[in-house]
Amino acid sequence: MAVKPYISTSFNYETLEEKLDVKPVGSRLCIGIPKEFAFQENRVSLTPDAVGVLVSNGHEVMVEHDAGDGSHFPDRDYSEAGARIVYDKAEVFKCPIIVKSAPVVMEDIPDLQMNQLIISPIHHSALRKEVVEKMMEKKITAISFENLKDDSGSYPIVRSMSEIAGSAVMLIAGQYLSSFNHGKGVLLGGISGIPPTKVVVIGAGIVGECATRNALALGSSVKVFDNNVFRLKQLENNLGHRVWTSVLEPKILAKQLKTCEVAVGALSNEYGRAPVVVTERMVADMRPGSIIIDVAIDRGGCFETSELTSHEKPTFVQHNVIHYCVPNIPSGFARTASQAISNVLMPLLLKIGEEGGVEELIWHNFYLREGIYLFHGALTDFYISQKFELKFTDLNLLIASKR
Repeated sequence: MAVKPYISTSFNYETLEEKLDVKPVGSRLCIGIPKEFAFQENRVSLTPDAVGVLVSNGHEVMVEHDAGDGSHFPDRDYSEAGARIVYDKAEVFKCPIIVKSAPVVMEDIPDLQMNQLIISPIHHSALRKEVVEKMMEKKITAISFENLKDDSGSYPIVRSMSEIAGSAVMLIAGQYLSSFNHGKGVLLGGISGIPPTKVVVIGAGIVGECATRNALALGSSVKVFDNNVFRLKQLENNLGHRVWTSVLEPKILAKQLKTCEVAVGALSNEYGRAPVVVTERMVADMRPGSIIIDVAIDRGGCFETSELTSHEKPTFVQHNVIHYCVPNIPSGFARTASQAISNVLMPLLLKIGEEGGVEELIWHNFYLREGIYLFHGALTDFYISQKFELKFTDLNLLIASKR
């Protein structure tokens, strides 16, 4: 005999409330800006105007004495913006959040605090395993300039620095083509009745695009090389008209280098060394007094004859061709570069404050996750883990486990 089901009077079929993700109350941030001592680093990560906005929103900013000197932002400007000026680097590093315009180096490690948030470049080519390991030990959360994405999915700091480098290239070329700098004595762009100056740009990325745009604006004849046909098409679309382009055929490249006045190297890999596409023989066949500007020197250079130079002694001559191989070109235009970096970091820091911390922000902001390479000491960058044979942890799993 079947037993009838018993239904309790307390049982009901009403829908249960759904638990929504409640936005936390914003927190007050304490941000430290140390003075950079890295080679030729003149930039500062936050300008006095950006500091003023952060302070107005209730955050505290601590700036090391003379941190903005390289960009011509004196301590007085920071002080008037509401920052606290300190003379001890260790004091600055006591802040829970550190923003730097140069990568973390071994000299910084003793001053780092447990569970600190650091926003800085990585510079993959110069990164050392010991630095990563020490940061992991101190449970650091680190965001890199190179991989930091905005809401459009692009890399705003990388783009800004590349735009500065690309725009600066033609200014540098014009300066060193002058007779007084032992150049060929030609005016970049030329004038009516005289054939235009010939410029060869190797690489159709952001640097190459900006260099091409500026060279065309000056009236030069520009020829662009890249093995990525999509990039060449994109460059033409961005410029708004057709330009002479080619894939990297050695014979065609050598022929164009023979007759040009300016050659710009703007090729690079995402990680590792830039490919060398111009041989010493090609350089030897170039016109005497012409100039090579190897922007890719940051990653080893794409001219075989390239050697690292400095802002103090930027050029050398080989095969009667001037070589300009200064790494970190944006640092030579430090004030503009600092403003560009600050324009990205200031809104990011405001969002971190509004959300109540970086952990809360990355829960909602998927693009920001791209920039994180350490999360509470766990290495979340696959390339770095492969390079140094360190344990990789998926950031999405870490975030999910903390909810």
